[in-house]
Amino acid sequence: MSIDQPIRISLEQDGDYAFRIGFDDTALAPLLGDEPAPLGHDRGPNPSRLLLAAVANCMAASLLFALRKFRNAPGPLKASIRAQPERNADGRWRLTGAQVELQLADPAADYQQLPRILEQFEEFCVVTQSVRAGIDVQVVVKDGSGALVHDSRAGAGA
Repeated sequence: MSIDQPIRISLEQDGDYAFRIGFDDTALAPLLGDEPAPLGHDRGPNPSRLLLAAVANCMAASLLFALRKFRNAPGPLKASIRAQPERNADGRWRLTGAQVELQLADPAADYQQLPRILEQFEEFCVVTQSVRAGIDVQVVVKDGSGALVHDSRAGAGA
């Protein structure tokens, strides 16, 4: 799959709040996502954890790419991310910020062009920059017969 191709993901409910997440157009096995108790049963990561994992993974990959672009041969990178869910003004849970920590395997002096790399690597992270800028997510809902019952572009309903 090329970076400029549409990304397709499909989900199918697998009990309560658990969903099998399929990565269409790949040979990857579906991943089980689930909400923590009391809604779900913690059988897999919930959407907030998946989002944070995507941000941290993308940041680490962007740093690795930038290091290699300048002919560095870095040892294994480590990444961690932390976010504290908070209630917004309407009392709904939101992730209002996240802190990513990336750890290089070697001392800074061992890397060529490190200041330049650190100045620009974040700009190449598709996920983090998309989240930072905001993503226009449009939602449609269809009933069991395929009839459109909701379209977020049309306001409250279809």
